[in-house]
Amino acid sequence: MKQNDACATLALLTPEAVRQRCNEVFVAAEENALNFFQLNRKNFNAAVDLVVAEITSNYPNGKVPFHSRWRHFEYGAQDFWHEASVTLIKNSKAEIARRQIDLAVISVLLDAGSGPDWNFVDPKSGATFGRSEGLAIASLRLFEGGVLSQNGLDDPLRVDAAPLTNITPKILASVFQVSENNPLVGLEERAKLLNELGQALIRHKHMFEFGDALRPGNLYDYFLQRQEKGVLAAREILIAILKSMGEIWPDGSWVDSIAIGDAAYHEAVKRSDITDRIVPFHKLSQWMSYSLIEPLQLAGMKIIHLDALTGLAEYRNGGLFIDTGTISLRDKTEMETLHDPKSPLIVEWRALTVTLLDQLAEQIRRHTNTNAESMPLVSILQGGTWSAGRRIAQRLRSDASPPLRLKSRGTIF
Repeated sequence: MKQNDACATLALLTPEAVRQRCNEVFVAAEENALNFFQLNRKNFNAAVDLVVAEITSNYPNGKVPFHSRWRHFEYGAQDFWHEASVTLIKNSKAEIARRQIDLAVISVLLDAGSGPDWNFVDPKSGATFGRSEGLAIASLRLFEGGVLSQNGLDDPLRVDAAPLTNITPKILASVFQVSENNPLVGLEERAKLLNELGQALIRHKHMFEFGDALRPGNLYDYFLQRQEKGVLAAREILIAILKSMGEIWPDGSWVDSIAIGDAAYHEAVKRSDITDRIVPFHKLSQWMSYSLIEPLQLAGMKIIHLDALTGLAEYRNGGLFIDTGTISLRDKTEMETLHDPKSPLIVEWRALTVTLLDQLAEQIRRHTNTNAESMPLVSILQGGTWSAGRRIAQRLRSDASPPLRLKSRGTIF
């Protein structure tokens, strides 16, 4: 690959590329030039009002936490992570951050859509969870069980490279309670994703090996080296994740020998180089980035420029805009079709979602008298757009499914 092509491709592994290229698809929508979706500006305020109501209801004190994996370990007044981590009380803040990062990484990787027919009955609390919450609690129980630790039950609350490479669908099925009557979408692909993570840790030892351990949690030490006077930019977290884990996605895209992960093609994005028509999203990688911020902050690191990261191009946020009529399909029969996540139709949906989330954030701040510092995009997602998308889906469809049907393999989308 020529050097200029390599530089152009590596630039796709940034949040700026996500925002810029998604906006180019949005501009095409404003010009009524998309093949599948049209923009209905008059309905945008309905989405804004729904999200404002959701934030006001969910967080009446105005203090909205980040949209991260840690919220899915909270159930009412119960904090499942806090309960699991009481044995770590004598550890340093740095080591607790490593353990939290260990958990966040594997839990996010296991978080892609479960499908509507899977549930998890938590053996400790007895509560039943579905979808993202179920996947979160199940991943926590996997973590607690020591199967991902090189020390097993002698030191269970950690993740190491070697055990990751040995995870099988059978092990996941047992912990996640998968059966013929309780099917989990993409079981084998999820196990393979953890295997590939283990291999990625080995390939990128300069990021994951500190002392005698090779583990995701050592990203803490990597970021510690890259911070300046205790400060780290949020984009650095995403870029590190993309460069070290971009190769693990079964459905990930490549440009020559460079893995670009969650990206697809659309004709509205034009370039004169090797990246022509490529639209990156990096949904799970950004979700992981958001989920690493809190452990790093708790360990004393200051994370700045949170809004450099983008909104998440997934079906709850995207569903919010379809279900409020902000965007609509030209051909309504597409609602009944099973779509590939990389199809032009889904690329349009996801790209429009990213740009609309930015625009919605501006309106939310006006309505709530806040700014980007007091109400960053990551808090609006939590407050917020994700739960508003779920709520309107529950109102319109009995199974709360997304408005479009997706061929999911339990990985990127």
